[in-house]
Parts: sequence; C-alpha cells; structure tokens
Amino acid sequence: MPDQSRTFAEAYAAEDVVLQTARALAAELALDPVSPGAGSVLSLLAAAGSAKAVVEIGTGTGVSGTWLLRGMRPDGVLTTIDVESEHQRIARRIFVEAGFTPSRTRIIAGRGLDVLPRLADGVYDLIFVDSDAAEFGPCADAALRLLRPGGTLVVNGALAGGRISDPSARDAETVTIRELIRSMREAEEWTTALLPTGAGLLVAVRR
Repeated sequence: MPDQSRTFAEAYAAEDVVLQTARALAAELALDPVSPGAGSVLSLLAAAGSAKAVVEIGTGTGVSGTWLLRGMRPDGVLTTIDVESEHQRIARRIFVEAGFTPSRTRIIAGRGLDVLPRLADGVYDLIFVDSDAAEFGPCADAALRLLRPGGTLVVNGALAGGRISDPSARDAETVTIRELIRSMREAEEWTTALLPTGAGLLVAVRR
C-alpha cells in the first residue's frame, strides 16, 4: 500500500480525547500501542462478531482495550492481562473515562501464558494478542481451546517491523512470526488473513 494511502487509512480511524490521552501515556512509558487503524479493525471485528467475552493479552495503557470495548456488546466483558500492574492502573482509569463501568472489565495482573490456562474452554468470542513474539505460538494454541467455533484470534505485530517479506531477515522474532503465519494458514482449524494495518494484524477465525 502506498505510504499516502496508508496514512489516509490510519487517519480515517479518528481517536477522541480519551484514546489520545491513553496513547500519550503509552508514549511516556515507551509502549507501542496499536495504531488507530488497527484499533478500528479490533472494534470492527468485535462488533461483527457481536462479541460478549473478549480476552486481551497486553493491557498497556488501555488503547486497544478501549477500541475493543467500543465494538463489543453493551453487556460484554473484556478480560485483559498484563505483567505490569502499574500500566493496568492507568488503563483502569482510561476505561472509566471512556464511559465503561468497572463491571465491563476483568483486569488480571500476570503473564499471559500463566493466566490463559485458568480460563474456560470454548466461551470466548475474540482473543487479541499484543505481546512478545515468542508468546505468539503458545497464545495461538491456547486460543484454539478458548475460542468458540466462529471466534476470532487477532495477533498484533504480524509484519515483524516490515521484515516479514524479506527472505534475508533471519532474526529470531521474524522467523517466529513467519512460522506462525505459515502454520496457521495451513491449519485446518483456522481461516486466516494477514492485514497490513498498523504493525500488521494476523486475523484467524476458528472453524
């Protein structure tokens, strides 16, 4: 996609003052939240799936969580997981400022791969993974158990910083991501698409 078209597409996803605040706070903490365009895709997928139960791995300052909540059903609950409880304290405030009652979120401090085994099988509508690339594969395996048929998995960072199409890029992160998108494309359990939005979104629907 030409740079001008990509810029236009990102700008199309306008963010209000709450999301702008969450994004500014993320920058202060040297965090890299989803782009506005990627956030709008998350909201779209949540709305399209009439999502009631959503899991987010990587709370940050609440940017992606706010986008997800805005697409979910009014009675939906976002379970969001992060190792940094201080980041979650900020996100909790952002969610309230965005107009969501505390009952709309279940905020769990911990490592995603430690928390996921404690979640119920086959009851989630959407799982969003925004963590280290080393955790992508195990998180995708867990999503297969956690998602209902027709549920959606979204993995952020699927373009590996623009290196995914470069055959000479053999660093561990790129190789890990490349193997994941290939294996999921070939898996009978998933219907997949790779979206060049933001840092790249690998989207997969559980069959």
